[in-house]
Formats: sequence, structure tokens, C-alpha cells
Amino acid sequence: MFTFIMIENLPAYISLIFSLATVVTLILFIRAIKKSNYERKHISVKILAGLVLWLMLQAIFTKNNVYSSDINSFPPKILLFGILPPILAIVIIFFTKRGRQFMDQFPLKDMTYLNMVRIPVELVLYWLFLNELIPKLMTFEGRNFDIIVGITAPIIAYFGFQKGKINRKVILLWNFIGLGLLLNIVVNAFLSAPSPIQQFAFEQPNIAILHFPFSWLPTFIVPVILFGHLVSIRQLLNRIEKEMTIKKITG
Repeated sequence: MFTFIMIENLPAYISLIFSLATVVTLILFIRAIKKSNYERKHISVKILAGLVLWLMLQAIFTKNNVYSSDINSFPPKILLFGILPPILAIVIIFFTKRGRQFMDQFPLKDMTYLNMVRIPVELVLYWLFLNELIPKLMTFEGRNFDIIVGITAPIIAYFGFQKGKINRKVILLWNFIGLGLLLNIVVNAFLSAPSPIQQFAFEQPNIAILHFPFSWLPTFIVPVILFGHLVSIRQLLNRIEKEMTIKKITG
């Protein structure tokens, strides 16, 4: 059985809150799949089982120090066994007909609310910085402004999709900004982690993501949020294009 304190002297509440944020991410994502019309009854169960197995596998890797035992390996093991697989899965979904059909059935309101998980994640990152497990640049006091997306997500979801009072182009811009901020912290986090290609934060590197449960951030939470933005951007672009086409025909 996994314990919450996997890093020596780290307060248990930090690991607990992050683990809960991971579970909430999983629940909200599966809920969004169930609300879609894409074979939701069968595929949601399969995806849930697959994601739970993936989370367990990442926990096993970190508990057995797979990612932290040899930080000089190239490419970094967390990249090979934790980050690339979900990225490849997203690429396959995005570039296959069946995958695009799957993406186009997601409810955008639910995918937008999903971004609220960025709030507890950013708080955890700040606490990890205070405990000298990640550099300051990975927090909202440094180069990471990701928390803004989490705070504005319920506003966009409620007034944009439920009330219909926010223009779709504004929502599209919000998604592009959210995607940019996500990629910003991903790059900074990766280049701050101890590895042969580390570029930043040598005095206080990003070691937290090499340990349980924080390895779930780059291997699960980030890919889910990334997927959510890609789904939203694709659907919004298609809707805007259709609206423009209709206007040209009728006007």
C-alpha cells in the first residue's frame, strides 16, 4: 500500500491535497466522457480502467525510484515512460478519424470546468517550493501564471456555455492563452528537473516530479488538461467556421 509521505520531511497534507486533485481530475474527465454521445456507456469504463492502471503504474515507478535513481540518463526516464505515452495517445486521437469523432463529442462546459484543478495544483507547487523541492520559477511567484486559468475557468464555463453571454472567439482566445500558459510551465519544469539537459534552477531543481505522488502531474494531470484545450480549440474553431459559412450563404 502506498503512503502519502514519499519525500522525507514533507508535510503529509501536501501529498494528500495533490493526490485528491489527481482523483478529482480523473473523476471530472470520466464524467465528461459519460456526458458525450460517443459510445459513452462502454468507452468510459474502458478509459477509466486504463487511466487507473496508468496511475498505478506511475506510482510503482516512483515508489521503486525508476525516475529518480539515474538522473543522468538520456533521455530522462520520466520522459520515456511517463510523458511520451500519453502525448502519443493524444496525437493518435487527434490524427485519426475515430479519434476526432471522439474529441468532437466532448461537452465543452465540462472540459472548461476541468481547468479548476489548476488552482490546488498551483498551491501545491508553491508549497513544494517552500519545502525546496521545486524552483521558484515553477510557482505563481516566478514564471508560472497557470493559476489564472484555474480561477477564470468557472467564469468561462458558466457565462460562456451555460448562459451564452461570452463570444465564442473570446472563449477560443482563453483556451489559446490557457494552452500557452500550460506549455510555459511544462517547458520550465522539464528544463528545471535534474537531467543532462537541465537549464534552470541548479541551486534548487525540480525534484518533486520524480517522486510519488507528484509524478502524476506531468504523466496524468498535464496531459488531461492539454487534451481538454485541444478538444475545446478544435470544437470552437469548427463552430466559428460553420457560423461564418452560414452568414456568407444567408447574407
